Amino acid sequence: MSNELPMRIALGQTNQLTPEIIQFAHQSGITDIQFNMFHGSPHLPGESRWEYMDLLRLRTACEDAGLRLNAIENTPINFYDKVMLGQPGRDEQIENMQATIRNMGRAGIPIFGYHFVVTGVWRTSNTAPARGGAQTTAFDMELVENAPLSFDREYSDDELWANYAYYMKAILPVAEDAGVKLALHPDDPPVPALGGVARIMRSFDAFKRAMDIGDSPNHGLDFCVGSWSEMSPDECMTGLRYFAERGKIFYVHFR
Repeated sequence: MSNELPMRIALGQTNQLTPEIIQFAHQSGITDIQFNMFHGSPHLPGESRWEYMDLLRLRTACEDAGLRLNAIENTPINFYDKVMLGQPGRDEQIENMQATIRNMGRAGIPIFGYHFVVTGVWRTSNTAPARGGAQTTAFDMELVENAPLSFDREYSDDELWANYAYYMKAILPVAEDAGVKLALHPDDPPVPALGGVARIMRSFDAFKRAMDIGDSPNHGLDFCVGSWSEMSPDECMTGLRYFAERGKIFYVHFR
């Protein structure tokens, strides 16, 4: 019997490998790390794609620090905003994303986490009271129901699904060739629309549809327990069982 754990705990949601991060990981007994580059990173300075040598240097730096780099998630939104909205220039962005995925494969980084929500994560408070006097983030839909449009017009579910299918058709074959797994994160929060733009990855049925569109052993989920629980506790457990049984959960956000 193998001594390898079926799941390993990783330090995540950092965009830099700093001495403090390395020390904290070692103090916690953690041997794996995952990066979130939504806001960019000094390790990956590319303005429209990530380059091979930058990715290789980051992976090597992790290994030199005794950490295994398991996944990088979330390019800056400007890497593929036109893709998500179906605007002119999306094919150029797709070519750059294909290059990024190839470079990740060459650099030995096995998982690329992504989302398909051009308006990003929304919160209405960063100081909501929590247990024991702690503060946390919060979202109240009533406070943003009349929020202005984020872009030039409203974008519907049908448009976003069409754009998603176009994107998957272009990048999944590249991911398969590169040996990189793509892991889809839910919209956060998982509500129908914000800023006039549909948020399509908001339910169990939506994720089944996404996996059908991107039907590949290299396509699965970044299963965010928090976002799935916001859909509903039943959705969370249904999704967990369904996708785990099919080997579609590539890593988990546990919060």
